[in-house]
Amino acid sequence: MLKKFGLIAASAVSVFAMHSAEINVNNSDLELGVKFDVGQFDDAVEPETMFFGAKYINADEKHSDFSNIDDYQELNFLMQREVDSGFTLGLGVKLNHTKNFVSVPLGVEASYKLPANIQIPFYINGSLYYAPEVLSYDNADGFSEFRISLDAEVIENGRVTVGYRSLETDYDNTRRHDKYNSSVYLGFKFAF
Repeated sequence: MLKKFGLIAASAVSVFAMHSAEINVNNSDLELGVKFDVGQFDDAVEPETMFFGAKYINADEKHSDFSNIDDYQELNFLMQREVDSGFTLGLGVKLNHTKNFVSVPLGVEASYKLPANIQIPFYINGSLYYAPEVLSYDNADGFSEFRISLDAEVIENGRVTVGYRSLETDYDNTRRHDKYNSSVYLGFKFAF
């Protein structure tokens, strides 16, 4: 029985080898995210090239144009590859939702490991997503997202991150660009 349990536990650890979890906070916002590496489930897919994930943001009015703000939920898909040593580029699609707002933004993500010869590796990350009116549903008229962050891998598979995010939701009844959330954050990223 103990042998079976050990074998099952070892299999579970190997299956979750390249997945990631993230938590980002500031004085009034909470962001949680998770990504699953498809390559760990399917031998036909190379690890660290295809990801499915989810994100949740509990944002506050302090960093928004809205006086009453609803939670943000997202499902995402990303395909990426290492273009050059230390530089990774990816293409993604998201399905996001807040109250009376649904959009399917398309985007690009990039990550670059700084070539500094020091003990702690540093990474610069950025992403840009956009959904025009044709990819916006319910009361949505458009969506855009911009992110940039700097990560320091302080322990193996554990990073401290500081970043900036700007999520803009356009509603068809206002014809203006409203910031859903525009804020600086600090957080942790874990790969397992």
